[in-house]
Amino acid sequence: MEIVKSTKFLGVHLADNLTWSLNTSSFTKKAQQRLYFLRRLRKANLPLPILTMFYRGTIESILSSCITAWFGNCTVSDHKTLQRIVRTAEKIIGVSLSSIMDTYTARCIRKANSIVYDHTHPSHTLFTHPFTLLPSGKRFRSIQAVTSRLCNSFFPQAI
Repeated sequence: MEIVKSTKFLGVHLADNLTWSLNTSSFTKKAQQRLYFLRRLRKANLPLPILTMFYRGTIESILSSCITAWFGNCTVSDHKTLQRIVRTAEKIIGVSLSSIMDTYTARCIRKANSIVYDHTHPSHTLFTHPFTLLPSGKRFRSIQAVTSRLCNSFFPQAI
């Protein structure tokens, strides 16, 4: 068996040191290539709904691919790089678009709801047993962790 620095699995780049910079740079490169076509469509004077639909179908789908798995552990510079793509698309289209953090939050909520309502999901017990409500009734208890890797993962972010 050969040890490699990084590998691509299901469209996501996994590095040997568990950082997501390589994945972010790959997604940024793909999104930059699609921004060119968005600029060309804008020069062709297409209506705003079509430009927004093109953005959501080609650029946002790239940026939000498996976002619940990797975005929580990205560095601040990776967040800024991804948000720069969204801001550039906003300037090209001329309308306000949802930030990458809003997209991440919405996807986490949707994923958490699907886990909670699916009793056959392997992670269903993580949402029902360890995450009991605190006495205030507003927040959940979370799993104790030694490192920040669990704190930045999907489960505490979804709660």
